[in-house]
Amino acid sequence: MNDPVNVDKNTFLTAPYHKKIEKPWGYELHFVPNTLPYMGKIIHIFVGKRLSLQVHDKKQESWMIMRGQGKVVWEDASGNLIETVLREGEGYTCAVGQKHRLVGITDCDIIEVSTSEIGTTYRLEDDYKRPDETEEKRREEREE
Repeated sequence: MNDPVNVDKNTFLTAPYHKKIEKPWGYELHFVPNTLPYMGKIIHIFVGKRLSLQVHDKKQESWMIMRGQGKVVWEDASGNLIETVLREGEGYTCAVGQKHRLVGITDCDIIEVSTSEIGTTYRLEDDYKRPDETEEKRREEREE
């Protein structure tokens, strides 16, 4: 362990951070700067809307519902897509390479924590006809 007395205090972040990113299904509220090796966000999904059926090549994520009702459609160990209604107070983790899609049963807010926003999000199905999301495309969209 590094000596806590000799850390570079210039790296201390004491200012609050948030960034709202509009999406066709709702929006994301990022509460962790994209310069860190992890991400934290609140995903707001409008009733009846759904994110793309997607798979990540590098990113791993976990979710917990905090308001409303939502579900995840995701791939099980046999390769079948199953639906799981998210229950309050319980966490759900999606592995790298696991197909998944979040859905708003009602307007809902889902906390997501993940590895940083790296790699490609492959959109296997998308209600909004969006292309895959690469790191470059993500930077452009978020003006980073």
